[in-house]
Amino acid sequence: MMIWNREIEFLEPEKMRQLQLERIRGLLQYLAERSEFYRERLRSSGAGSAPEKLEDLQDLPFTRKTDLRDHYPFGLFCVPLREVVEIHASSGTTGNPTVVGYTRGDIKLWSEVMARALAIAGAEAGDVVQNAYGYGLFTGGLGIHYGALELGASVVPISSGGTKRQIKLMHDFGATVLTCTPSYALFMAEEAREMGIDPRLSPVRIGILGAEPWSAALRREIEEAWDMTALDIYGLSEVIGPGVAQECPSKNGLHIFSDVFFPEVIDPATGRWVPEGEDGELVITTLTKEAIPLLRYRTGDIVSLKSGVCPCGRTLPRISKVKGRTDDMLIIRGINVFPSQIETVLLEVEGARPHYQLMVERVRGLDTLEVQVEVGEEIFSDEIKVLQNLNRRIKKEIESVLGLVVEVKLVEPKSIERSMGKSKRVIDRREK
Repeated sequence: MMIWNREIEFLEPEKMRQLQLERIRGLLQYLAERSEFYRERLRSSGAGSAPEKLEDLQDLPFTRKTDLRDHYPFGLFCVPLREVVEIHASSGTTGNPTVVGYTRGDIKLWSEVMARALAIAGAEAGDVVQNAYGYGLFTGGLGIHYGALELGASVVPISSGGTKRQIKLMHDFGATVLTCTPSYALFMAEEAREMGIDPRLSPVRIGILGAEPWSAALRREIEEAWDMTALDIYGLSEVIGPGVAQECPSKNGLHIFSDVFFPEVIDPATGRWVPEGEDGELVITTLTKEAIPLLRYRTGDIVSLKSGVCPCGRTLPRISKVKGRTDDMLIIRGINVFPSQIETVLLEVEGARPHYQLMVERVRGLDTLEVQVEVGEEIFSDEIKVLQNLNRRIKKEIESVLGLVVEVKLVEPKSIERSMGKSKRVIDRREK
């Protein structure tokens, strides 16, 4: 087992808490000196002196994605632009994009946490990393790239798309680590089989998959397709990009690098901490970033948090896989619905494929949910009675999990659009 930073990854919990408290106090001083936005936010919130204990962080104000958009492009930067060496941004399809910047120190930090992440997953110097995350303004590609270089691995910066070429180069270059979204990993396996190539015979032994929620059932599907270990990685551009947390082969939660990203899990309604092990919204404070540090950033991701020693021996706290989002959660007739719940059901039903789309409409004042599900070629070409039975089975299982009446529509293979990046699972046609 490769360990990139033994001192931090195996640090005694009490020493970690002391380090976090010192860094939170330093962050508040830094923000007071350099950020007009935070000076005003802290003043208007009535926040008092530096916290005496970590629990006092709950009394400080949150930062939200809207704060970054409202201060577009550089209003939350804490350093002059001449000290910013890299700038990334979201797509901005619903208004101003969220813009983040990095100093040289931030790039060094990013490389460090990504090297930790890769090592936790089992990668090591000498591995060949096929990086199929998108490069450019999206942080995924470059974040993985920096970490792989720091680790001493060889990087194939192929980015997303060009799937047939991806598969050819994977074999030709001897890629041992694949990094991409889970949905794209599954799509690549489909394409390989269509090319007459068994993906299980590829040289890849580790898949580091993230940027979208994915279920344990989808993990099994990917691992069986590729004969590799598929592990989750967590990050978001506003915090740093990929490299905030990483799952180890024990698959017992994602180790969050809490010496640089202080995690809280809160009740989204009250803003207070939930007991350990309970689901809530993940909130992150960046403890050492320079260009655009964030205080209590509400990620919108639903997770649980647990402490204690992992089977791998690390003492870092662990977050669960993302179970949904506060902002892509559907409310159908008063019931909370996460796409991941439906994915889990589909992967347990023989004949259904893990490619689906949720169509939400409002008919005569009532919300309706139609689940469009791809089925295998052998099922779709079978007799009508077989399809009807499969439809009823899927409908029954989904309704049992959700407690909600849904319509199920079986569609032919490959009729649901594939994505090289994050999959678009929900089409909401209700009038807002």
